Amino acid sequence: MAMGRRNKRVRQEQLWTPTAELPVSAGHPFYERLNRLLDEKKFDEFVEILCAPFYAAKMGRPGLAPGIYFRLLMVGYFEGVDSERGIAWRASDSLSIRSFVRIALDETVPDHSTISRTRRLIDVETHQAVFQWVLEVLAERKLLKGNTIGVDSTTLEANAALRSIVRRDSGEQYNDFLTRLAKESGIETPTREQLAKLDRKRRKKGSNGEWRHPHDPDARITKMKDGRTHLAHKAEHAVDMETGAIVAVTVQAADEGDTQSIVETVAEAGERIADAAAETNNEEDGERVNPEGPAEVVTDKGYHSRAVVTALADADVRTYCSEPNRGRQRWKEQEREQQAVYANRRRIRGRRGKLLLRQRGEKLERWNEHLYDRGGMRRVHLRGRENILKRLVVHAGAANLGLLMRKMFGAGTPKSLQARIAGAFPAVIRVKGTLRAIWPSVIVHLVILIHRRSFSVITCPLPAAA
Repeated sequence: MAMGRRNKRVRQEQLWTPTAELPVSAGHPFYERLNRLLDEKKFDEFVEILCAPFYAAKMGRPGLAPGIYFRLLMVGYFEGVDSERGIAWRASDSLSIRSFVRIALDETVPDHSTISRTRRLIDVETHQAVFQWVLEVLAERKLLKGNTIGVDSTTLEANAALRSIVRRDSGEQYNDFLTRLAKESGIETPTREQLAKLDRKRRKKGSNGEWRHPHDPDARITKMKDGRTHLAHKAEHAVDMETGAIVAVTVQAADEGDTQSIVETVAEAGERIADAAAETNNEEDGERVNPEGPAEVVTDKGYHSRAVVTALADADVRTYCSEPNRGRQRWKEQEREQQAVYANRRRIRGRRGKLLLRQRGEKLERWNEHLYDRGGMRRVHLRGRENILKRLVVHAGAANLGLLMRKMFGAGTPKSLQARIAGAFPAVIRVKGTLRAIWPSVIVHLVILIHRRSFSVITCPLPAAA
């Protein structure tokens, strides 16, 4: 057979390709099972009714179907893609994801501008309603209890650079401001080294009260988890400590303390849990979800303060909040605060309190890795707190679906399913090697056994006739 050679001329593609000749993928088993779950719960019908007010009958270019739009955002979590441009590219590159999103082979995958335009048109309440729908699906599968929740927060790097900040009062840029200070101090033509030296000596040079970003006013100057100073946002999530389900997600100012933001997050979690209980609880199965909202809150020591512990105690919520070592405290005219702080101290020293605080890493802090680091949201590519929240609530909804898939099928993401399948091959190879090693001795024993049985049958005397 002669060797084939590549034609050096430019290949001319056919103008028309029959649909039957288009490439067909076997599909990813994880996405196929997830689509069966969404179809069983009629996800597409739900989001189409929910998003109907945002679509016109006949106007402009064809719109992006709500089911496709929300599935694309879910792909961002499952594949760890951070930007909408990357989501569009990933969907056009993979036949299995195209099948999951429900885009036919003869249809064009929506580009990033279509995805972002759809996100801008659909309000944040609709995105939160999709998250609530997923939460109710979890409640039906007994993955939501709502009795004990944990609260944790992290910083997300904003899509804004520190060198672009301007003064809030005058709109003056940072370098122009330093140059003016240098000239006022007697340096007529300051160099970059002189400006840097002058900047190092200034106190409170990164004050959010004086500086802002012109294109992302919601971003705040803050210190990140790795020690860098950057413009960032703060994401805070509440997790059901019994099942691990995310019950609420909020996005707040990065310079806002944990003791201030926890009030909004706990209130949001209470509303989500109460709504899920109203939709899923019934008399036959009893109360699956606590209809009164969380009765216990677990946090780390960054959330501990007299005001927070007292406010939660007044709302009949027991706190298991790690207490920092502040030394001896004074409680003059603060009897109510003293009782709340001492009651929290007794609880965290008890057996249940120690158990809940140990579970923070497993049930609570692990979501920081899944949602933001592996999930691709550690650095946001959107500007504005509302836009980030839209993406984040669907992101968290996809994480809850992954939790349900892990319970039903043993894998919460496509990569984890692939790792399980890949991990099975070494076990098969080890079993095969073991059988190959012991197979000769097994054959010898079988031959000996057969000979013994044959010999006993031949030499055995026949019974005497009656």
